[in-house]
Amino acid sequence: MSEAAAEGPVALGASPRTAWRVSPQAANLVRAPIAPRPLTLATGTREVTVDLMRTAMIVIDMQNDFCHPDGWLAHIGVDIAPARRPIAPLQRLLPALRQAGVPIVWVNWGNRPDRLNLSPALLHVYNPTGTGVGLGDPLPATGARVLEFGSWSAAVVEELTIAPSDIEVAKYRMSGFPDTPLDSILRTLGITTLLFGGVNMDQCVLCTLQDANFLGYDCLLVEDCAATTSPDYCHAATVYNVNQCFGFVVQSDALLQGL
Repeated sequence: MSEAAAEGPVALGASPRTAWRVSPQAANLVRAPIAPRPLTLATGTREVTVDLMRTAMIVIDMQNDFCHPDGWLAHIGVDIAPARRPIAPLQRLLPALRQAGVPIVWVNWGNRPDRLNLSPALLHVYNPTGTGVGLGDPLPATGARVLEFGSWSAAVVEELTIAPSDIEVAKYRMSGFPDTPLDSILRTLGITTLLFGGVNMDQCVLCTLQDANFLGYDCLLVEDCAATTSPDYCHAATVYNVNQCFGFVVQSDALLQGL
């Protein structure tokens, strides 16, 4: 008997939750059972129980260009104070989630330097006359290019730490799903439930949450870990629409108490 034939089955897959077991003689496609870890939460509408073993936290666009006084939004005159409100709740929640084994996925805007992943329609949203400072353009004060992948502009604000175990996904539009590996990563991890935080709640967070719902994920908006620089009625409309159509709304304190 050869050495390879004598070897037992080995795991084949990036995640033990969805890996096959293979050997020279056989391929076992039956996934190992995962014992559920239920967590019951009070939400804005009812009591909801999730399985922590199949849950991930999605943090969207907590980046310098959106949340830092020297970033893009501040440069064009937007009050960024609301965009910074999720920082403190995320500082408390993310370490507890990591300790519970919940994957943290950072979904951040990151343009190609040549902007070939940005359509004219998308560029027009942020630079309608073509003469302003839009996606990929240099900020006059620093020369930093707006939301360019790998730059200071696109980096997560220094108050939030990306741990080695966290996962990073670059997006190029308001939703984190089109033209990115986010869905493939979540399915490889065996994830069915998603917690959402970040900015802007009524734009990139909501668009990503909606697409997640359309793809069949269970969605919970962590309200105090998300915010928007839009008017207050946009926050209220987002909470209403999530509760009405796309999932549930929860506070980080409810998660922390359960954890």
